[in-house]
Amino acid sequence: MRVPRRALLAGLALPVLPCPALAQPAWPGRTLRFIVPFAPGGPVEIPARFIAEHLSPRLGQPAIVEAKPGAGGALGIQSVAQANDPHLLLVTTSAIAILPALMPAPGFDPLADFTPISLLTDAPMVFLARPESPVRDLEDLLARAKAKPGSISYGSSGAGSTTHLGGALFCRMAGVELLHVPYRGAAQAVNALYAGDTELMVTGMGEAMPHLREKRLRAIAVTGGNRIPSLPEVPAAVEQVPDYVISIWYGFFGPRALSPALAEKLAAEIAPLREGSALAERFRDTGVELLLTPPAPLAERLAREVPQWKRVAAAANLRAE
Repeated sequence: MRVPRRALLAGLALPVLPCPALAQPAWPGRTLRFIVPFAPGGPVEIPARFIAEHLSPRLGQPAIVEAKPGAGGALGIQSVAQANDPHLLLVTTSAIAILPALMPAPGFDPLADFTPISLLTDAPMVFLARPESPVRDLEDLLARAKAKPGSISYGSSGAGSTTHLGGALFCRMAGVELLHVPYRGAAQAVNALYAGDTELMVTGMGEAMPHLREKRLRAIAVTGGNRIPSLPEVPAAVEQVPDYVISIWYGFFGPRALSPALAEKLAAEIAPLREGSALAERFRDTGVELLLTPPAPLAERLAREVPQWKRVAAAANLRAE
């Protein structure tokens, strides 16, 4: 049977309709896991738990927090980068920018393997001592360290951690030698200081303030560019060691598989926690402001600090121990 020419031409004129695209599953399609790359009970776990609890009902999926410590944070950070699963998120410190400067093969590229979501906090660190310590203040610390190199020990939250780098950079710039003792997290380092296993500790403000309020520990110096309102009597180390300024910040990241649009969505979802939340009050009590920025400030901080710490570590010949 011949098809009429007019019908054939009419058929050719029909619009070509695309095949329907396969439906993309809604995100998140299953439980979200928040990786904290430090020991359980540490200060980074606090915002991670608040954020997970806040997001879970809004995203319609359970959200759990997992501590995965090791190598100053490198193992936990590496696990998120290598899994590259958008349901696996990361809450970490500025260690993510520092570790590649200290380790020849950290197992992740902070600029290529992650999607920045939010800069959570940014605050100086603090040098702590026991109340009965013979090290009375920053000037005394420098004098004792110069008189007997290596005789004063300081604990950190791990080899290659931000607190390790803070102490090592202080030694380099002050021209002194302190004995570094790494622990598996801030909580263990605090316990060691109480036990007298170390003379000093370098840690973040959030970890330090409860001990300082109870007068169980004493602040020797803060590492910011100025004294801070919550500890006005404590000198900034830069007053004795010119140009020594270092802060510890917390960041919220997804793997590279998490789209920028989802990162923006997550940042917007947690932004209301900035004012009036229990998390904001908890940080305010420690003298730290809860920032909860959009992704851009965290991306900019990372892009600036990764090469910066590589230069610092190379100049100071610093390596993770």
